Amino acid sequence: MLQEKVVPKNKKKNKIVLAYSGGLDTSIILKWLQENYKSEIIAYTADIGQKMNKNKIIKNAKRLGVKNIIIEDLKNTFVKDYVFPMIRGHALYEGIYLLGTSIARPLIAKRQIAIAKKFKAFAVSHGATGKGNDQVRFELGYYYFGPKIKVIAPWRIWKLKSRTDLIKYAKKNKIPIPKDKKGAPPFSVDDNLYHTSTEGKVLEDPKKQAPEYIYQRTVSPEKAPNKPFYVAIGFKRGDPVSVNNKKLSPAKLLHKLNIVAGKNGIGRADLVENRFIGIKSRGVYETPGGTLLMIAHRSIESVSLDKQTMHKKDEIMPKYAELVYNGFWYSKARFKLQKIIDSKKNQVNGLVKLKIYKGNITIVSRQSKNNAYSIKKVSFEENKSFKRSKVEKFISGAARKLRA
Repeated sequence: MLQEKVVPKNKKKNKIVLAYSGGLDTSIILKWLQENYKSEIIAYTADIGQKMNKNKIIKNAKRLGVKNIIIEDLKNTFVKDYVFPMIRGHALYEGIYLLGTSIARPLIAKRQIAIAKKFKAFAVSHGATGKGNDQVRFELGYYYFGPKIKVIAPWRIWKLKSRTDLIKYAKKNKIPIPKDKKGAPPFSVDDNLYHTSTEGKVLEDPKKQAPEYIYQRTVSPEKAPNKPFYVAIGFKRGDPVSVNNKKLSPAKLLHKLNIVAGKNGIGRADLVENRFIGIKSRGVYETPGGTLLMIAHRSIESVSLDKQTMHKKDEIMPKYAELVYNGFWYSKARFKLQKIIDSKKNQVNGLVKLKIYKGNITIVSRQSKNNAYSIKKVSFEENKSFKRSKVEKFISGAARKLRA
């Protein structure tokens, strides 16, 4: 993507919609946009379950002169229309990452463009860094929904090249600088209802262990309760609908599972991943409820779907996960794979019971009214539902393929 030129200060533009968290980075970006683009800034915050203080967001934006501050509650939409489709696809990037940050950007981008069109803004802006994946995820969403709307990516065009530069700029412009639990400038953290990611500082050295204090929604397995906890997750048409026989909205269901799993040390991942733009980075992820859902969903499918369907899903999953990771949520390729994934979701109904204990998950039981699993066929007791005479022909056919 080409770098754009900063608009001269004497050339007035109309409005810019900024994806605004209220934190250090986006507050600096807000100020920088005001200085370099003579435009009204619309601060847009999507509430997708992240830890947030609405009053602080509003206060920080107003301190910087913003008059139009929009905060949208998108938690149910985020879980139902973005997280749940990934759960149905069992999406894991490089075998570990449950794509918590990746899946949040398409929704935010979609709503930013909608806001921009509503207020006739000429541009949208985000706070993703020039080395990260999020710039791609945001901008592919922008181009899908608003190809004619200008994109301003400060990290690719300003003179601030490091975290140190940002802190100096913040001090100069009297922008509050948050502190981590050790009293230093914070790690780079992204969170939503599905996960929390932490990057930067000591984590940039893969030889060093992640400090315990960075974890926000999971306890260490060593400090988890000494008694196992049982949780039953009900599924209907491929999606979770209940926890311990209580029906819940998508957002409340995931929130509930985050609590019970986090208390029992479930959902931590420390990954050195291959970014889309070609560099490696280390991230520490916490996805407690999502980890339970992923295991429970595979379990309910094992008794409700046929072998061919399940194996086809396993075959396409790496490509599906890579598309999501790289920002192609709205691509024809992802839509096509989602159609395959969901082709028989109507059959995925039932109940899965899990035991969680000190970071471990054990499947206790699976119940489904679908007849993909037959006790009669697998029983060691003699029955007429399985013809042993057919096995020899089956092996002969397999042998011919072996020689082909």
